[in-house]
Amino acid sequence: MPVSRFLFSAAKHRLKPPSSVLQRFLYCRRKMVFCFCSGAKMPSIEFDPSKRIQACSYMKSSRQSYGKPGGSPVMNVETKAPRSWSTYAIPAVLLGFAGLATLVHYNDERRAVPKGQGQNCRCDKVQGLIIGGPFTLVDTENRPVTERNFLGNWVLLYFGYTSSPDIGPEQVQIMAKAVDTLESKQNIKILPVFVTIDPQRDTPAQLRAYLQEFDSRIVGLTGYVGTLRKMAQDFRVYFKKVEEEGGDYLVDSSHNMYLINPSMEVSRCFGVEYTAEELAEEIRKELKRMST
Repeated sequence: MPVSRFLFSAAKHRLKPPSSVLQRFLYCRRKMVFCFCSGAKMPSIEFDPSKRIQACSYMKSSRQSYGKPGGSPVMNVETKAPRSWSTYAIPAVLLGFAGLATLVHYNDERRAVPKGQGQNCRCDKVQGLIIGGPFTLVDTENRPVTERNFLGNWVLLYFGYTSSPDIGPEQVQIMAKAVDTLESKQNIKILPVFVTIDPQRDTPAQLRAYLQEFDSRIVGLTGYVGTLRKMAQDFRVYFKKVEEEGGDYLVDSSHNMYLINPSMEVSRCFGVEYTAEELAEEIRKELKRMST
């Protein structure tokens, strides 16, 4: 359609101004186009003052926001500064240390034999070693001793310390008496072995003098603190250093004995509830069961 015809038609059929704000805006826009093309005078259009003020405010705020970098014609969104890496790193490190400490404590408790449960720690052979493992210690003559030195012998192993005030000496006496009973009455030879859990005070000389009071056949073993701690963990032996007044200390332990077969595999473990006669009888039954 030619432009002149369109302008003539628009002038002839003028649109009636609508009532709503949006429609009035569109109507005003069409009027401006028509007047610009035809050269006619721009008619005045009355709007509601409140609506005009709102529209002007909106347009003014829009222009201001567009003038700013990253401005938005609708609203400005406030963003928070990113948190520092230390906000997340420090709690993670603390949780890691707590988890490691819990794991070490759980591992020690799992490997230890609970005190007073020696009668329930029967160690039946399954496949390979369940309790025990290789070790390297020194005897009372300061000679190196490993588990291979005991191959071919039945061994009665006890973990104790020479400064024990009551239970320790009693258990060593029970061990010595049970071994003597088996050898004299049953012709069964059992090698008694005493491993200290207090190497700081139990030197080879101290250990030799202590064991001579019970039975000269008892083999005493000591060594470095780390080596003895690992051996105790391998044998599920519980022990804990208890500080006392004056800088002295005691060692709380499970006081279990372990019967080890000639292949250096644990066959039985015994608690403090056994007398010397009961211990000798249980060892005899175990040897008979293994032989059959």
